Amino acid sequence: MPAPSKLRTRPRHLAASRRPAETAIDYAAHLSAEKETYRGCLDVHDLPAIFHYWSNRYVRPKLEAFGFSTPDEMFLKYVGQQFQNGRGPRRIASIGAGNCHLEVRLASHLLAAGHTDFAIDCLDLNSDMLERGRDAAAKAGAAACMRFLQVDLNAWSAPDEYDGVIANQALHHVLNLENLFAEIKRSLKPGGRFLASDVIGRNGHRRWPEALDLVREFWRKLPPSYRFNQSLLRYEETYQNWDCSGESFEGIRSQDILPLLTGHFHFELFIAFANIVDPFVDRAFGSNFDASAPWDRSFIDQVHARDEKEIASGHIQPTHMLAVMGTDPSVPTLFHEPLAPRRCLRDPARARAGIQVVPAGKGSPYEWGAWPHNDRREIEIACRRLKDAQDRTNEQTILAAERTRWAQRLDREIALATHKIEDLHQELDRRTQWARQLDGQMGERTAWAQRLDGEIEVAARKIKELQQELSRRAAWAHRLDRELRERTLAHRADLDRLAWATALDRRFHAPLDYAFRLLRRWGML
Repeated sequence: MPAPSKLRTRPRHLAASRRPAETAIDYAAHLSAEKETYRGCLDVHDLPAIFHYWSNRYVRPKLEAFGFSTPDEMFLKYVGQQFQNGRGPRRIASIGAGNCHLEVRLASHLLAAGHTDFAIDCLDLNSDMLERGRDAAAKAGAAACMRFLQVDLNAWSAPDEYDGVIANQALHHVLNLENLFAEIKRSLKPGGRFLASDVIGRNGHRRWPEALDLVREFWRKLPPSYRFNQSLLRYEETYQNWDCSGESFEGIRSQDILPLLTGHFHFELFIAFANIVDPFVDRAFGSNFDASAPWDRSFIDQVHARDEKEIASGHIQPTHMLAVMGTDPSVPTLFHEPLAPRRCLRDPARARAGIQVVPAGKGSPYEWGAWPHNDRREIEIACRRLKDAQDRTNEQTILAAERTRWAQRLDREIALATHKIEDLHQELDRRTQWARQLDGQMGERTAWAQRLDGEIEVAARKIKELQQELSRRAAWAHRLDRELRERTLAHRADLDRLAWATALDRRFHAPLDYAFRLLRRWGML
């Protein structure tokens, strides 16, 4: 279905590659625009009522021929088949899951069928969308079997093997399709499937020249009030083949999706549809139609009939596909004749053959009388829409003025902060110089401390040696003191005996002395 997808981006080194015949893109600007677009986008598949009239009447029967009614039902059906054979845990990866509405529904469907041993990896770059998906999974009671992974799909390397990989309106936001498809193919288990619903037309959702002629042919039949572009807020007298990939990643490599898929995978199911009807049922112009009005429905019926005729003849190729792919070439490919996958590849050499229309810029841009409204009524509608556009422009102007004033205040605050930062830088320089001086002094003191530490170690060794010598000498002194005390005691005993002997000797010799003195006195000696 022609609905926008979620944010997918790629590394800066991929910004100017993988886009044949196109100029290099401003990655930063594209990234900013894409983030801003989807940051608050709660419903990425919100489409005008006329789209649902067309899809239910013409696309739904194509799908029901294969057993499902909507793209979501295709994902539920074929993922469910991966649980029919064998046992064990199953792992599913969702490329560009965004808000994860499909993934939560898929998890709930599997849980209701009695499957519990599975995990769904939701991959996306936009953290805001993944957070909304996390909340939705928690409310649905499916959070335990889901993982929410913020990844860059252009540089993605599959960390696991998968029983199935799904991509719902995501591939046309990826620049490095070659890497993505190679990783998906490498990660699929035997019997695994890759399911996709996406846009396969020209880059930026433009029409190729042969289809643009047909769009402008029907554009001439449109009343003026139906030519107001609700997305760009402008009146388009002639349909403008606007390239939306010039400002975002929307449709950045749409035209390369199908050729690359045919080279990487085998198609088990392929449903292709629509081309020139796209501009009339999408968001830009589809809101101008009244899905309940007979003329509006009849106009869409005519465009669709011409679309089918030109696609069947091969003059133009489909811009939308639903596909079930694998790696086993023996599995037959189901499709609506004659729209086999390779048949839907555009051949520039034969694309314009057999189409005869009024060239752009020639003749009147209006086919007067082709619509039921009178001229006055058309002017009233056109003027009202121009007024609404002017009101919205005025609101945006007021908002822009407020933002400008806010930006000016912010600029002044930034200037003041800049001055403060400069002062801080100067103070930092001064303190840096002081710190360097301190560091030099610290180095000198560290060297002195290291020398002192060496001297202390030498002194410590000497002190230890002196302590050991002192211990030895103290032990010797103790031994000497003990011997001296012992010898003193022995000497004292000897002295005592000598004194006694002396006294005894004195007493013994005293009479003799007296006798001798008498003998001398008597002259006997």
